[in-house]
This record gives sequence, structure tokens and C-alpha cells, in this order.
Amino acid sequence: MNTAKAGDWVRIHSIVLKAEERTAKLPEDTKQCDLEMWTKGFIQTDAAIGDEVTVKTAAGRMATGTLTEVHPYYTHSYGHFVPEIIEIDKQLRSIMRGEE
Repeated sequence: MNTAKAGDWVRIHSIVLKAEERTAKLPEDTKQCDLEMWTKGFIQTDAAIGDEVTVKTAAGRMATGTLTEVHPYYTHSYGHFVPEIIEIDKQLRSIMRGEE
């Protein structure tokens, strides 16, 4: 989805500090990077991906940034199935029942 309607749940991106604005007390590789922020919230106006928008977060805070995603969702997992885990589970349950 490339557009959002007012009230849609979206994710925005903003630069909190440019690399040159960051403290000198950071590791060298970190100092060279902008401090970025991604925020989710309810968009306040209709917009397209790439537009500068304002969102109202779940906590009621207003934040401004570039619209990056409409209806964001989690995509992480605990990885692929590992058959050995099933065997460990069987053994553990057996031990807990006092069978070993």
C-alpha cells in the first residue's frame, strides 16, 4: 500500500541528530552515523509513502517524519524449525513427570 488515509496506523522515519551534531564521546564508527528514529502512530492527514507527515502515537505524543510504511506489522520469528527441540521437550517432560 503506497498511500495512507487519515487515522491509518503507519510508521515514519526521522533524523534525530545528524552525524556532525552527535557527541564526540561515541565510538568512531557510531559518530559517523546519523541518529535515526522510527515511530509508529495514527497518521493525521492523507499522504503517500515519502511524504512528510505527523502521527499521533499510542501514548498520545505527536511526531513528525517521512512516511515509510502503511499498516506496519512485525516480521520477526524465532527461526526455522529445529527437530532436536522436540526431542529435548519430550525428555524434559518425562523427567518432570518423574519417569527417569
